[in-house]
Formats: sequence, structure tokens, C-alpha cells
Amino acid sequence: MRPDTSSPPREPRLSDQVRDTLRRRHYSYRTEQVYLYWIRHYIFFHDKRHPREMAEREVAAFLTHLAVDRRVSASTQNQALNAILFLYKQVLGRDIGLIQGVVRAKRPERLPVVMTPEEVQTVLGRLSGREWLMACLMYGAGLRVMECLRLRIKDIDFGLNQVVVRDGKGGKDRTTTLPAAVIPALRQRIEEVNRVREQDLADGYGEVSLPFALERKYPNAARELAWWFVFSASSRSRDPYSRRIKRHHLDESVIQRAVKQAVRAAGLTKPATCHTFRHSFATHLLAAGHDIRTIQELLGHQDVRTTMIYTHVLGKGARGVSSPLDAWAGTGINGIPGIEAREMPASWKGGAPEAGVSFVGTAP
Repeated sequence: MRPDTSSPPREPRLSDQVRDTLRRRHYSYRTEQVYLYWIRHYIFFHDKRHPREMAEREVAAFLTHLAVDRRVSASTQNQALNAILFLYKQVLGRDIGLIQGVVRAKRPERLPVVMTPEEVQTVLGRLSGREWLMACLMYGAGLRVMECLRLRIKDIDFGLNQVVVRDGKGGKDRTTTLPAAVIPALRQRIEEVNRVREQDLADGYGEVSLPFALERKYPNAARELAWWFVFSASSRSRDPYSRRIKRHHLDESVIQRAVKQAVRAAGLTKPATCHTFRHSFATHLLAAGHDIRTIQELLGHQDVRTTMIYTHVLGKGARGVSSPLDAWAGTGINGIPGIEAREMPASWKGGAPEAGVSFVGTAP
């Protein structure tokens, strides 16, 4: 009997192991890309050493490098940490102990940027077509940008005037309001998507990606209009899982770029983005007297304390407090009581203009 001289099967590449583990656990494709990026960066930081040869000390050094040298935010550092912990625990089957000596990026307490109703109207007026419809849904339904892009036609309930958000943040489903003002445009959009679908079917394609194993359970569902994305992409692309040519949803850069240009054209000085529509949705509902628990459910927040942050803009000015300047009696410049204008002295040495105006109260 001849001895077995065949070589043992080669172990899969580490990146393939990570990818397979992520897909077995139904992580999103975006999370897969992000985790692979940080794992690859972690390995290259340590001169391409295999993670099996490294432990807590190397992890701490990498996280400190991110905070000190690259000056990343706290959320980015936490994202990198989660990717590395996933690598060790879920892929390599090894628990990482206490990571000591890490310089943690500080998480600042930031308030959300909120537009007034007039500013929202001005920005929406600078948009048109599908970008206008997407912005209206983000503001009118409180959707995140990816929740808006991932909307499927079956998730629009015209009978109950609601939008069903599937697999939102945290993997949870929720319902939110459907603005009646966008229903005609939304119906027209669905008709346009159906025409694109029929053309794709005529060309021998016509499929969209389905979540998890639904494609095997319902083989024809990928071609049905109900499963198509409301905001389908302009061109077909190759699905990263099945490797077949399908029609995906729009890339988020399309609406992000359009909103950025609309904000600039509207003359806003606030750093408003797509997510600002969601902040404005919550704030304006609170200002209209709606219950904060209801708003929490519409937004999909797990903790009501997350929703409470929007109370900072209620009332007039910061925390609803009037400035003491506005309480002064008398008449003055620009309708502000008790304020007089006078020319700045020539001896002013602060870079002020020669004919500038300084303000001084009538009281000593």
C-alpha cells in the first residue's frame, strides 16, 4: 500500500475566514467592508504579523496609534476595536483579555444640527426629482439616509399612510409616518421603477438582491416589483454575494452630494447634511407638542434618553432662555432696547474697521 503523499488542504486566507464568519452571522455588507478594512490595517500596522502571534499589547498599541497619531474620533476607535475583537473571538476562537494602557479618544458631547421649518423648505426647494423625494422622506418620516435608500416598494403602505423600516439600526423593524404630501410623487416613482424592471426583464436580467436566504425560499421574488428598491440604481451591477448581475439601490453619495449642493445654494451657514433632516423631524414634532415616547418609537431609539437630546432647541434660543440684553428698557439701534451706536475711538487697536460701530448701553 502506497503512503499518502498528498499535502493537507491549505487553510483559507484570513480575509476569507473573516468574510465567511460575518456572512454566517448575517452581518451587513457595509459592516463586512469596514471590519475587513480595520483588520487589514491592524495587521499592516504590526508589519504584517499574523494576529495569532499578537495579543493584548499589540491591540493596545494599535488603538493608541489611532487616537494619538491619526486623531480619530471615539466612534471610529470603537469601530476598530469591535472589528479586532470579532477577529479574535469569532474567527480565531480566542478571547482577548483586559486591554490596558490604551489612550482612548474622547467622545465630545455634541448637539445635533437642526434646521428651522423655513430652512427645510428652502433646501427642499433647491432639490428636484428623486433627490427631492428622498429628502422629503428623510424629513417627513425621520429616516436615516440608508433606511431611505433601502426602502422596498412593499414597505410603502399607502392604505395606512406608513413606512415600514426593515432591518434598521440594531437589526430592528419599525413603522413611521408616510407624509401625505409625497404620495403622488411616490406613486409616480414606483411607476418609473416598474418601467426599469420591465426593461431589465426584457434584457434577461430584472433581479434585485434579497435579504438572507429568501432567494432560495422564494426563487421568483427577486423579479417581483414588490421587492424592488424604491430608489433603484441607474445601472445594473454585480451582486457581491451571488456574483450575478442585479439592480441594487442608489449609492448614498448621490443624495449626499445633492443635499450638500442644495444647502450651499440655500445660503445656509449650518453644517446641514442628510441626517439633519432626521434631527429636524424629531425637533419639529417635539415643538408641535407630540409625546416624546411616540417620537422615540418613530425614530427607532432604544433609549428615550437618546431622543431627549432634541429638547435642547425647544423654546426660543438656547434652552428657551431669553438674553438679558433683550430685557433692557428704552429704545435703541435695530429695535434692541437701550442700545446706542457710537463711533469707535481712533485709539482702538483690535483690528476693528475705522468707521465701525460699537454698542454701549444707556445704563452705566
